[in-house]
Amino acid sequence: MAPADDAGPHAGRHEARERALSLLYEAEQKGVAPGDVLDELPVRPDPFAEELVRGVAEHAGALDEVIAATATNWRLDRMAMLDLALLRLGAYELLHRPDIPPAVAIDEAVELAKTYCGDESPRFVNGVLAKIADDHPRTG
Repeated sequence: MAPADDAGPHAGRHEARERALSLLYEAEQKGVAPGDVLDELPVRPDPFAEELVRGVAEHAGALDEVIAATATNWRLDRMAMLDLALLRLGAYELLHRPDIPPAVAIDEAVELAKTYCGDESPRFVNGVLAKIADDHPRTG
C-alpha cells in the first residue's frame, strides 16, 4: 500500500474530513461548540478540516433543519451522534461548498460511515444525503 502522500490529491481531503468528523463528535460529546474544541487544540488541524468544522458550526441550525426535514421518521435526538455528525458534515458540503461535487460529498460521508459507524449507517447516511442533494439542486 502506498503512503498517504502518494495516494493522490484526494487522500488529504479524506483525512481532513476524518479529522473534522472527530472534532465534531468530540464537541458533541463534551456539549461544547465545535469552535471551542478547535480553539483548545495545541496544533491547528488541516485548513480544510478546520473550515469544515467551523462551517458546520456556523450553519448548525439550518443544517439540522434540513436533516430533520429529510430524515423522515427520525428525530435528531434519536440519531447516533456519529451519524448526525456525518450528516451535518455531508449536508454542509452539499449546501455550502459548491466546489465539491455532490457525489464526492456523499461518497466521502458514506465511506466514513462504513469505517466508524454501525452496520446500517452507510445506507442511512447515503439515503439522507442523496435526498438533500436532490431537494437542494445547485444552480450555476
